[in-house]
Amino acid sequence: MVVHFTLVTSHTTHLSPDAHRRLLDELNWRKGEHRSEISIWIERAREHGDIRENADYDAAKNEQGYNEGRIRQLETILARAEIVEGAVGDVVSSGTVVSIRIADDEATYLVGSIEERHDEYDVLSVSAPLGQAILGRSVGEVVDYEAPVGTLKVEILDIRPL
Repeated sequence: MVVHFTLVTSHTTHLSPDAHRRLLDELNWRKGEHRSEISIWIERAREHGDIRENADYDAAKNEQGYNEGRIRQLETILARAEIVEGAVGDVVSSGTVVSIRIADDEATYLVGSIEERHDEYDVLSVSAPLGQAILGRSVGEVVDYEAPVGTLKVEILDIRPL
C-alpha cells in the first residue's frame, strides 16, 4: 500500500512594499544573472577534468541547488504575498512597530514577515509564537506567551505605524 501526502499551506505572507520590491529584485537576479554565472562556473569546473574529485565543480553544483531552492521559495512567498501599506497602529499587525515588556525586559520590534529587513528594528514574525500571541492586541493588554521556558506574561507598551 502506497500512501501519498500532500502538504497544502495557504497562509498569506504580509510584506511591506520595500520587502516585496527587494524579494522581486532578488528573484529576477537569481533567475537571470546568477543562473548564468553558475552555469559558467560549472562549465569552467568541468574543464578541470574528472568531476568526481573536483571541489570547484561540487561547490558550483551546491550553489546551483541552493539558488534553485531559493527561487522556488521566493516564487512561493511572492505568490502568497499581501502588500501591507501603512498600518493604522492601534492594534498589533503587520507593518506596525510594537514595544513590549516580558518580565523585566523591554524590546521594540517591527511586526511582519521573516523576509522583512529594517536597520533600526529586529523583525518579529507574525507566524512566530510570540508574534501570534500579540497579534491583534492593543496597548495595555497583557497576554500569555508559551515560551520554551514556560508561560510568560507579555505587556503591550506601545504600537505605532512604521
